[in-house]
Amino acid sequence: MRHGTGMTSQRTRDRLIQRLYEEGLSNAHVLEVIRRTPRHLFVDEALSHRAYEDTALPIGHNQTISQPFMVARMSELLLAAGPLDKVLEIGTGSGYQTAILSQLVERVFSVERIQALQERAKERLAELKLRNVVFRWGDGWEGWPALAPYNGIIVTAAAADVPQALLDQLAPGGRLVIPVGVGEVQQLMLIIREEDGFSRHLLDTVRFVPLLNGPVV
Repeated sequence: MRHGTGMTSQRTRDRLIQRLYEEGLSNAHVLEVIRRTPRHLFVDEALSHRAYEDTALPIGHNQTISQPFMVARMSELLLAAGPLDKVLEIGTGSGYQTAILSQLVERVFSVERIQALQERAKERLAELKLRNVVFRWGDGWEGWPALAPYNGIIVTAAAADVPQALLDQLAPGGRLVIPVGVGEVQQLMLIIREEDGFSRHLLDTVRFVPLLNGPVV
């Protein structure tokens, strides 16, 4: 395991948490999980000195690890109505958001289209002894219908529109947090499955990599 020194120290992590709090994030459980999760393990060693900056960082394959603010924001939105026992994550990526979720909910089911990224993410979560995550290599647009429905769904890449498959896999009362839009024009959306359909709430302007079709090695 890579141990934190210098820029990965606890003091550096505490400064990040203070910044997130000042930016309006208030869920104490989410902030504590981010404080104790070693983000430097989820980035290339050459970038570990930047791991606790509030910024997205490249992880290869034209993908990024989301900035801590966005990880916390999306996690807060997902949990705003209370504890969740079954969450679907679309876009494992580095595994950082996966690791945060796994400490906040009972079970996480994570889909990633890039096999090499997912294999590394599995190794990192195993290293941290986070064992309540099940992985699937596949197309995020399709979700994971065999294990539906889910109380929460979180998507870590921007879709041109909301995938119907994900709406179909959301349990009654369930919450879907997803960035929607193409190019520079993206908005974070919260969708809640109500008794008579879906309520949709447009939130922050965001910037994510696109949600693409089809699994790749």
